[in-house]
Amino acid sequence: MKIFLLILFLSIQLFAQQHIIKFATLAPEGSTWISVMREFDAAIRKESGGKLGFKIYPGGIAGDEKDVIRKIRLGQYHSAGITGVGMGEISPIVRILDTPFLFRNYSEVDFILQKHEDEFAKSFLDENFILLGWAEVGFVYTFSNNPIKQIKDLKGIKMWSWEGDPVAEATFKSLNANFIPLSITDVMTSLQTNLVDGFYTSPLAAISLQWFTTVKYMLDFPLANASGSIIISKKEFDKLTPDLQQILIRNGKIYMRKLTEQSREDNRKSLQSLKNAKIIFTQLSSDQEKKYCDEIGKNARKMLVGKLYEGEFLTRVENSISEFRQNKILSK
Repeated sequence: MKIFLLILFLSIQLFAQQHIIKFATLAPEGSTWISVMREFDAAIRKESGGKLGFKIYPGGIAGDEKDVIRKIRLGQYHSAGITGVGMGEISPIVRILDTPFLFRNYSEVDFILQKHEDEFAKSFLDENFILLGWAEVGFVYTFSNNPIKQIKDLKGIKMWSWEGDPVAEATFKSLNANFIPLSITDVMTSLQTNLVDGFYTSPLAAISLQWFTTVKYMLDFPLANASGSIIISKKEFDKLTPDLQQILIRNGKIYMRKLTEQSREDNRKSLQSLKNAKIIFTQLSSDQEKKYCDEIGKNARKMLVGKLYEGEFLTRVENSISEFRQNKILSK
């Protein structure tokens, strides 16, 4: 009788946890990303009656983003929280979101994501991935041990560049800056050993990764907005019944929007934390330098035509932003 009850109990547990999604990300334990992902997990477990849930692998346990995408394709993992580099392994056109000096504020980011969402989602689906929701790292800034007040000041800095990232390469070539490609997992050691003495990331990430402890200055002019998303393999998604698919998609949109809003707030607070840590904020020396950045951004985006996206798509996105800015001016 005891053996029968044990088998019955185990059978019930197995049924209750019918679909466990193995989720990997570089985001460290304790970060906003992981906190919201655990809320996402709790919500889908509750709504599905325990039939659906995530097993979360944080902090790069599964490797860097390129490793994770490869492992998802092999079936070792099912889902991931990724930034632009990971998304580019699936959908190159999405990398336009990370190009330099494209956005000036979060309203523009939200507008472009909404306007082109179907197009972006289809580009993931064409590669057998389902987009569960947008997240973001946030606006990234340039950190260094030498002050930057003009673009030409970048020449004197050994800038880290994410290895194998075409957007970073186009950006720093357009800036005429020195850059050293390295895996993101090698950045801290390279900063400590002076292999590089500059990097780019969001204020929150600079603190979370402790990179800020190795530099003195931050240019208070965003280089770009770093995008992010949660994806799942179509193969794994198709294993779910339609009701479980809807639970996953609906909650994905809810919790990824929450993550985006929390990340933006965390980045605002992190800017103050960096000031409190005695990081010196520098400004570009003139409006002419800022206009120069616009030209640099356009040049970098043109360099990526034919590599990540077509010229027609680039024109549509840039025109959308121009129209959005013009309409905003006229509505005042």
